[in-house]
Amino acid sequence: MPFAEKNPWKILSENLVYENNWIALHHYQVINPSGNEGIYGKVHFKNIAVGVIPVDEEMNTYLVGQYRFTLQQYSWEIPEGGCPDKEQPQQTAQRELLEETGLKAGKWEYLGSAHLSNSVTDEIAELFVATQLQQFSASPEETEELQIKKVPLQQAFAMVENGTITDAVSIIALQKLQLLWMQGKWKP
Repeated sequence: MPFAEKNPWKILSENLVYENNWIALHHYQVINPSGNEGIYGKVHFKNIAVGVIPVDEEMNTYLVGQYRFTLQQYSWEIPEGGCPDKEQPQQTAQRELLEETGLKAGKWEYLGSAHLSNSVTDEIAELFVATQLQQFSASPEETEELQIKKVPLQQAFAMVENGTITDAVSIIALQKLQLLWMQGKWKP
């Protein structure tokens, strides 16, 4: 008999522990899948994560470097940001690409979605590829001190492989694009 895809958890109570403009932290009293009482914590993200891989006619991409406060280290990533409820993910991708790199794209392709750290968060990422690029002026947010690096797309794939790129949204997007390209399912 196949395993049933049903919810084995029962929520006894839920309390909002902390909330700001970006996240809400919930504490639950539960009955766990084995039937025992327990606790669970969940970080709810108020925005959908959106990432975009810009690819120019010479097969270069543009990475964004910034110091990540939460990690206390520098990170190289694809352009990305948060999609508020009132915006469609592709609109956010377009806005973030322009804000962070100064690029606008004539062609957009949806790569798919991913759940990020799904044992403790409900964060979802929507991923895109942008081509037919035109350069304009970047205008990062006040919380961003960004460095832009233009690299061959193959080098970005290698940066995932060698651990230079560690951001989950970037890794998922770049590896999915690489796989589609290798299978002949994506052509710039």
